[in-house]
This record gives sequence, C-alpha cells and structure tokens, in this order.
Amino acid sequence: MNIKENISLKELNSFHLDVKTKLFVEVFSEDELREILSQEPFCALPKLILGGGSNILFTKDFDGLVIKNSIPGIKVTNENDREIYVEAGSGLLWNDLVRFCIKKNYGGIENLSLIPGTVGAAPIQNIGAYGQELKDVFYSLKGISLEDISTKVYSKNECEFGYRDSIFKRELKGRFYITSVIVKLNKNPEVNLNYSALKEEFQKLDLKEIRIRDVSEVVCKIRRSKLPNPEDLGNAGSFFKNPEITEEVYLKLGKEFYDLNSHKLTSGNYKISAAWLIDKCNWKGKSIGNVGVHAKQPLVLVNLNNASGIEILDLSRRIKKSVFEKFGIMLEEEVNLV
Repeated sequence: MNIKENISLKELNSFHLDVKTKLFVEVFSEDELREILSQEPFCALPKLILGGGSNILFTKDFDGLVIKNSIPGIKVTNENDREIYVEAGSGLLWNDLVRFCIKKNYGGIENLSLIPGTVGAAPIQNIGAYGQELKDVFYSLKGISLEDISTKVYSKNECEFGYRDSIFKRELKGRFYITSVIVKLNKNPEVNLNYSALKEEFQKLDLKEIRIRDVSEVVCKIRRSKLPNPEDLGNAGSFFKNPEITEEVYLKLGKEFYDLNSHKLTSGNYKISAAWLIDKCNWKGKSIGNVGVHAKQPLVLVNLNNASGIEILDLSRRIKKSVFEKFGIMLEEEVNLV
C-alpha cells in the first residue's frame, strides 16, 4: 500500500474544497484495511473513511489518516423464485450497483438511480429518493471495527435505520468501516410510482407497460433537471433534511401558508419540505461571495468560486437562522461536517 502525506482532497469531495489530509491511503480489500489498521504508527491517529466524497463538507484540513474506500465487486449470494440477494463491495459506486440490477431486472432500487456516492455510504445515510429508501431492500452489511479490527455483520434491525439516519451516524460514527452490503431485490418487480413527480412524468409518457428501466430513466431525467452536476458546480446535493413537525405546528402554519408543502406520516406528524421553507425565506438563487443557493433547487448549496468550507457552513447557518425566525423550525444538515 502507498501511504501518502499532505495530500489535497480537492478532487475527492464534490464541493471541490481545497483541503489537505496529513496522511492518505486507498484500500481495495478487507485484507489491506486490516493491514493498515494493525500498523502501530496509525493506531492512535484520527481516521476518516472517504467514499465518493459526495455528502461531506470539509471545514478545515484533516489532521489524521484519510482512508479512501475502493473495495469493488458485485455478486449474487442467494436466491429463490421471488427474491435475489446481491452483495456489493462498499467502494463500488452506488449507481453502478443500480445499473447492474436494472440490467438483470432485479427490482427495488430503481427509484434510487443516480444518487451519488458509494455503496458503503448508502446505509450510513439510509439513502432515499422518489418514494424508496435503502432500508426497504436492505438485508445486511459486513464491516470491520476501526478500534479492534474485529469483523461484524449487521442485520437490518441492528442498523437502526431512520430518515437519513442509522447507527453508523450516531454510536458507530467514525468507529466502523463498512466493507460490503447485501440488498434483497425482487425477481418479479413491481414499479413504485407513489412519488408525485414520477406519476406526472409517466402520465405524459402514457406507456402501456412500465418497467423498472423506465422508472430509472425518468428518475435520472428529473434529477438532472433539478440538481447541478458536481463536476460543473461544486455541491453535495441536498444539504438539509426535510424536518418533521407535530400536527399542532402543522395546523398553525397551514393557517398562514395555504401552499404549505408537506405530507402526513404514519406517526401522525408531518414532514415539511426543507426546499419550500428555504424558498419562502427568499434564499433560492441567492449568492454571497463565493457561495450560493442553487437557482433550481434551494436545498443545494453551491461552491461558486473556490469557496472554503467555512464559507459554505456560514451560508448554511444563515439559512437555518432565517427559517427558524420565520417558521420556528430548525433545519438539520444532511451532509457530514468535518
């Protein structure tokens, strides 16, 4: 393995922030990971696992060891007449797994097409989009403790999935390295068109039969129309989570805002569109110095011109402050702050 010193991470994070790490290594297997974790000089160092770098905001240089996850591979581990279990290496790009499954007509993750990042990051965030979440098809994952190099398998329940949340963002944050993920997919897929934007697009197409490939293509079309390509404009996708509010707060806001963008949850609470809240505070398309809010999607903060992570963080704090002052709702970041 090649341990590098004082390496720039500018090309390894989607905000394209020019920060450096004290030490850097790229791993392609569990054996390589165990080797680096067992070496005495690195045991006491702070460690950061970096996948696609698409959901992270660096606010400063990292004074430790960045481990770039590049563990590859896709294989079928089990199947029956109805279901198939597909295991993917955690360093594989998430969308490569989606494309593999669509090609084989394995249904369940087509609505998650074009989500950036790696397979290993998917359970950490419990990624979701257009009416699907990873937890809907998740079976198990395997990984290695960064503390004692032991191997552990986590079931769906043990991952404690929530909205853009899991045990790996809380108790196990920075303590566990996911090496592979198994998803349970449908060999006779049924398409999920519960999301309103998907329904509208397919009504325009008026297809006699809708396949998971069609769903993926429409999802990709919608995402490309709304979200900027990080290669062209540095960003990390949705910066904030959609907040959850009580029915009491919902009814109060509904009296003042007739166009309140929300939907009711099974708990009786309501999920409010963070993009709608930000837009109502007149942030959409606004820029401050080197940073700004995207003109088409106010959930997306963008690096306009060699911005620093602190500049992006400051913009996010201003947005949170204005939303709280207007609505009494505190937004929470979806991105990981380092």
